Amino acid sequence: MRKLIGWAAAAAMAWGAQAGAEELSLAYFMGPKHPMNKAVFTPFADKLAEVSGGQLTVRQFPGGALNSVPPKQYSILLDGVADIVFTLPGYTGEVFPMTNVVNLPGLCSDSVSCTAALQNARELIETEYDAKMLALWANSPPILLTKDKPVRTLDDLQGLKVRITSSGQVPFVKALGASPVGQPVSVINQNLANGVIDAISIDPSGIGSFKLHEVANYLTTWFPGSGSAFVLLLNKEVYDGMTDEQKGWIDAAADASLAESGAAGFKASTERGLKIAREAGLEFIDIPEDERARWQAIIDATMEEVLAQEAGSMTVGDVLAKMKGM
Repeated sequence: MRKLIGWAAAAAMAWGAQAGAEELSLAYFMGPKHPMNKAVFTPFADKLAEVSGGQLTVRQFPGGALNSVPPKQYSILLDGVADIVFTLPGYTGEVFPMTNVVNLPGLCSDSVSCTAALQNARELIETEYDAKMLALWANSPPILLTKDKPVRTLDDLQGLKVRITSSGQVPFVKALGASPVGQPVSVINQNLANGVIDAISIDPSGIGSFKLHEVANYLTTWFPGSGSAFVLLLNKEVYDGMTDEQKGWIDAAADASLAESGAAGFKASTERGLKIAREAGLEFIDIPEDERARWQAIIDATMEEVLAQEAGSMTVGDVLAKMKGM
C-alpha cells in the first residue's frame, strides 16, 4: 500500500507538467459505496471520459488511500498528492468562512434548497479556494443523535458534548448550553459508543453511511443549523496546465448538473437514513412548538451577533443575503 500511495503521489505531482496526461487521481476518505460516489464522483468521471473520447479519465482513491485524515483533504490537493479531492469546508471553517455561512440556522430546509443557496453565492465562494471548483453542494439540516440521554427539552441539552458538523454551529450550540466538539465523521460512531461525546449533530444521511443507528438510541428530529457544504476541487496548477480543449472537457463534465446530482443524492440518503433509524428502533423525538420557541429565542439573539462578524472581506450577514438571493 505504501508503494501504491507513493506512486500515486508522484504521478499526481507530475501531472501539472504533463499536459498530455490521461488520468486524474480523485481522493476521498469514505468507502466506494458512499452515496456521493454514485451521485457525484462516478458521474463526473463518466462524463469526462465521454466528452473527451477517453482521453481524460479519473482514477478513484477511496477510503483514505491518499489521506486518512479528512480535515487535510484540501492540504493534499494544494500539495499535489491528488489531482482532485472531495472535502467538507466545515472541517476547517476558519479557512472557508463564506462557504460555511450555509450552515446558519433557518437558511434552508433540505439538501436541494441548501444547494441552491450555495449556488446563489458561488461566484463569491469560489474566491476562498486556491483551486478549480468542480462542484459545490450541500446536505440537509441536522438532527441530533444520542445514546444515553434523550433530548426533549432545552434542559436536557445542558452540558452535553455535541459533535457538530461545522464551526458555524459553535455559537448557537454554546448559547443553548451544550459544548460543541469538532470531529471528523469517520470517528463519531466509536466516540458516541465509548462516551467521548454525548450527542451527534448530523444530516440524517450519515446514519446509514456511518452505521450510527447501531450506537444511538434516540433521535431528536430538529437541531439548529442548515446544510453543510461539500466541494469537489481540482488542483489549480493541473487545470492551468491543460490545453483549452482539455479545460473544455473538464468544464463540460462539471456543469451545474453535478451539484444538482449531489443535492439529489443527499436528499435520497436523508430519507434512507431516517428509515434505517426507525427500523433499528431508535426513539424519534419531536420538540413541541412551545419548547422549540425557547430554543428559537436564544438562536435569534445569537444570530444578531453572528451576522455582524467578518467572513472574508464581507460580513456574515452580507454573505447570507447573497445565499438568500438578495
